[in-house]
Amino acid sequence: MSAVAAKPAAGGAMNPAAMAVGAVLTLILIGICYVMAPPVALMALIGVVVGGVLIGFGTHFVPVGGAPAAMGQAPGIATGVAMLAAGAGLAGLFGGAWAAEQGLVVAVVTGGVGGGLMMAITCMMVNFVYVFGMGIPSASGKVAKDPITGDTQAEYKSQGTEGHGLPFISFVGGVIGGLLGGAGGTLIYIELLELYKVTLPTLMGAPEAQIMPIAVSAAGMFAVGLFLVNAVLTAYNITGTIEGPHDPKFSRWPRSIVASAAASALCGLVAILIVVPLPI
Repeated sequence: MSAVAAKPAAGGAMNPAAMAVGAVLTLILIGICYVMAPPVALMALIGVVVGGVLIGFGTHFVPVGGAPAAMGQAPGIATGVAMLAAGAGLAGLFGGAWAAEQGLVVAVVTGGVGGGLMMAITCMMVNFVYVFGMGIPSASGKVAKDPITGDTQAEYKSQGTEGHGLPFISFVGGVIGGLLGGAGGTLIYIELLELYKVTLPTLMGAPEAQIMPIAVSAAGMFAVGLFLVNAVLTAYNITGTIEGPHDPKFSRWPRSIVASAAASALCGLVAILIVVPLPI
């Protein structure tokens, strides 16, 4: 059969072999860190992987409508998956970094609250523009009733569209996605910061107070980079728009988690090995 005549595989189809390879690759990268780096580095890498998984999973909750949403022909926020997820995560990351001195738990919770608050404000303003600016109600094209409120959707959905606005389930999904993304990004930042605070003074022959600006900058740089990596990976997994946790595309999240874990392990290993002397 020619490539033209062949039917494309379903976007949501799971490939067990590929997912197994991703899981094995993640374990191999963690094993390399276990052999080549001290225990504090291994704990940092595990934190980075967990943070990346939270980002990848949380991105599936975020309602993204792309260009169709800008014209009121699809539910969601009129932007791309990666941009919206990165915005929510960075807002949470800034909040978590501000609370870094309060400890891991407080910082991660603060980061989650920051990301969730950013998404709540964004979703509220989006609905404000849709309802009062464009004159269209919120309606989903994926479900007959809102899973939370039970409100029916068909009578509010315009003909020829996939829905429009942000139904309540999409609003809640956006806040949950912001919470998970902000918490994941903050966890990555805190784990790398703690590692750099331990390793950089010895590596650079300087007291901790002098290397703190470098540690904060490096941890922040890698945290932002890892957030973008995981957000883009999830965008490829979603392929287009998604309304939130009620969208059929949400069921693709296991594939994204495996990919995020492998990518986070690789990037995290690089972030660790630049400050850990190799046992040669």
